[in-house]
Amino acid sequence: GGDEGAATYIVYLNPALKPSPYATHLHWHHAHLDALSVDPERHLLYSYTTAAPSAFAARLLPSHVTELRGHPAVASVHEDVLHPLHTTRSPSFLHLPPYSAPAPNADGGSSDVIVGVLDTGVWPESPSFADAGLGPVPSRWRGSCETNATDFPSSMCNRKLIGARGFFRGFGAGGRNGSSHGTTELSSPRDHDGHGTHTASTAAGAVVADASLLGYAHGTARGMAPGARVAAYKVCWRQGCFSSDILAGMEQAIEDGVDVLSLSLGGGSYPLSRDPIAVGALAATRRGIVVACSAGNSGPAPSSLVNTAPWIITVGAGTLDRNFPAYAKLGNGETHAGMSLYSGDGLGDDKFPLVYNKGIRPGSNASKLCMSGTLDAAAVKGKVVLCDRGGNSRVEKGQVVKLAGGVGMVLANTGQSGEEVVADSHLLPAVAVGAKSGDAIRTYVESDAGAEVALSFAGTAVDVHPAPVVAAFSSRGPNRQVAQLLKPDVIGPGVNILAGWTGSVGPTGLTIDERRPAFNILSGTSMSCPHISGLAAFVKAAHPDWSPSAIKSALMTTAYTVDNTGSPLLDAAGANATATATPWSFGSGHVDPVKALSPGLVYDTSVDDYVAFLCTVGGASPRQVQAITGAPNATCQRKLSSPGDLNYPSFSVVFGLRKSRSTVRYHRELTNVGAAGAVYAAKVTGPPSIAVSVKPARLVFKKAGDKLRYTVAFKSTAEGGPMDAAFGWLTWSSGEQDVRSPISYTWGM
Repeated sequence: GGDEGAATYIVYLNPALKPSPYATHLHWHHAHLDALSVDPERHLLYSYTTAAPSAFAARLLPSHVTELRGHPAVASVHEDVLHPLHTTRSPSFLHLPPYSAPAPNADGGSSDVIVGVLDTGVWPESPSFADAGLGPVPSRWRGSCETNATDFPSSMCNRKLIGARGFFRGFGAGGRNGSSHGTTELSSPRDHDGHGTHTASTAAGAVVADASLLGYAHGTARGMAPGARVAAYKVCWRQGCFSSDILAGMEQAIEDGVDVLSLSLGGGSYPLSRDPIAVGALAATRRGIVVACSAGNSGPAPSSLVNTAPWIITVGAGTLDRNFPAYAKLGNGETHAGMSLYSGDGLGDDKFPLVYNKGIRPGSNASKLCMSGTLDAAAVKGKVVLCDRGGNSRVEKGQVVKLAGGVGMVLANTGQSGEEVVADSHLLPAVAVGAKSGDAIRTYVESDAGAEVALSFAGTAVDVHPAPVVAAFSSRGPNRQVAQLLKPDVIGPGVNILAGWTGSVGPTGLTIDERRPAFNILSGTSMSCPHISGLAAFVKAAHPDWSPSAIKSALMTTAYTVDNTGSPLLDAAGANATATATPWSFGSGHVDPVKALSPGLVYDTSVDDYVAFLCTVGGASPRQVQAITGAPNATCQRKLSSPGDLNYPSFSVVFGLRKSRSTVRYHRELTNVGAAGAVYAAKVTGPPSIAVSVKPARLVFKKAGDKLRYTVAFKSTAEGGPMDAAFGWLTWSSGEQDVRSPISYTWGM
């Protein structure tokens, strides 16, 4: 007892103010708690000195927080927050070269790149973590596998899975309520959810022949960097991930020596100085580690992005050129095409009665959504039930129909999801359809008392056109945190992705699902993020001396914005999916890994630039900037003239509402990573009402490594309203190489 009303807080201290008598920051952290009469042995969860220069997580009362906030060495105190997870065809769709294992004596190649994945842990028995053909673990690796876990002996690790650790003190403290959770899952990095195994195997899984989910998406599965090593840091449970545990996992990963960090999770959009993922990612970037994070699954709502710090690669999601066709043939002769991963016995060619809105309570919308406990069993027994998408998980709707005695389900999108159909391995025969088909089927059921339907399943289709399409769920700009920073950065494959799975739960994750496939198909920016992390490892293996910002720049400026029909990328969220997507949904475009190996020029950003950016965006005092960056001299004397002046591979131009404030100037610096004597010329496209001048308009790079600066001025000749947006591109072209940057224009933010 004694901690009624206590909650977990993260306390950031200014490292420059540590009194010299304290030998270590840990001693200093203890002293702060002792001064509050709080027992560090019982209430200190973590002490951080790497992911944050000097910070600690502890169980504190509101009175303690008030006292700490008044202390001159305390920069800020934030309550521990729960962050949600952003829940086989990729390599060929991305045109990755075929992977051949390095010869035992060959120069390590990508096999020395280490990808750290912060997620729900790992299922070590997955064939994706087999280590055949890999050389010894890189000697610089300082990490390890948990040894105290009964269900995860350290022998589970090998030359592929080289690290596995669990961080659960924040979760164990249970945030505000202090309720303890089952300890079996706590003490081990084993993945009982599946999410972490899926993301880790997507980034760097071994080549596995004959992979499929119950026959669907059959083929060879492999990660983006099959020769890279994987280190799993379990910081998440099914309910999500606490800030204190995420920061502890990042701290360990940095100290262990990872090269890339992948985080398919994120909370609300906090100011950068308060966002633990941003703080830990800056510490990682300072040490040369590339950090990729998912943008979130709150699209297509505008400004729904998270993980928007400029030192993070913010990843949205697109489709692959593969789907899983299934059909609903109605009694009126109409056939509606949809998708499904149902793998059991179908319903044959027979038609079954089709019903909708058969609820226990008349007039309740809950039964249209097939919410738990809302269906009238007498009215649905032996019938196919039409369910609207939304409200509860898609697979749960199937479970609700099955438990009520239904024999099948048609899952129909409403306008919100548009024509985006996500495939699921439902527990009963089920076909998911887009909003247009959904409306037609709803009209049919409501107007014909004898409505009936036959469901059929057609396996896997490849070479689907158009692809990629931006996923409707992928979170969008504009960036609410910093309007002058365009986000997301890129998109990658995130819809219906096949990857490794846990042996703990079935593909639906539902308790009654007893199937245990080795692979599963999932969708989300959680799935696109590890594609980019793995590709960052792929680029780093080719260019070990490149900085994180150079690798990010290479992925961004070489991305493409046309689909496999040669048309501009479409957005699944538009009516009939015919709307053209914009940089607010795809950033610089869809990654092109092979092109990213030779971008020609890169926008290289230093940690000092990021510190100046932090000083410029406001919301962080110089002492908070010191506490986040560990730079005792961060007096914020160097500021950028605007956050948009950061040396970034994209542009977000914010004009004033009045014409007098309608010229914006940004500065950039390009580094030549291509041939000596390269000459580049600037080319600008965009709306005619905006005049853009680039000075100089020609850049001559005498040798590799040369850095040249340019200034770009944007002048709006028309008055824009606060809701207006426009887009354009600035391309530096050498004839052989195009270095492309998207530009977004807004007025009066």
